[in-house]
Amino acid sequence: MDRAVPYPAWLGSAGCLCRYHLCGLPVVQPLAMVSVTVMEGNLLDQPVDVIVNAWNWNIIPWWLLVPQGVSGAIKKRGGYQPFIELAKHGAIPLGGAVMTSAGRLSFKAIIHVAGISMLWHSSRKSIQGSVVSAMDLVNQHGFASVAFPIIGAGTGGYGQEGALQLMHDAFAGIASPASVTVVRYRR
Repeated sequence: MDRAVPYPAWLGSAGCLCRYHLCGLPVVQPLAMVSVTVMEGNLLDQPVDVIVNAWNWNIIPWWLLVPQGVSGAIKKRGGYQPFIELAKHGAIPLGGAVMTSAGRLSFKAIIHVAGISMLWHSSRKSIQGSVVSAMDLVNQHGFASVAFPIIGAGTGGYGQEGALQLMHDAFAGIASPASVTVVRYRR
């Protein structure tokens, strides 16, 4: 017996998510957990759709901050446009994320995460929250690939190995079809 089943709008084009599949919709295969590649290099040279910028709470005007790390490299190569857009978003909660254009860079967007506190320190909460928030935006916008710096390891002072482990722990609980690269910057 054929029957028309109303397709709930909140499912989008995904299909059936119910347990017993009595709705008549096609069954959706669950997304695979994120596979993360760690490499050495320059974040801005990665062949990805979007990059992540480890930022702050965004309450100090961007033009008062001395460019450092990833943000400094973005300003130097990509221009000020992403930071002008970022200022319009207002304060970002610790561990939160917002998306802007990529300025003069070749990426589709830049995701800025609040990876450090008002005291310029990173924590488990800020690092892992930043990973989860950034991946939420990656999934919402359907980006196929993303590159992260090691959040909290620079200005945040957490240390590369500790911050990288916290990031891996956060990625372990995220399902996404996107290819994820974490770029370890070495001077």
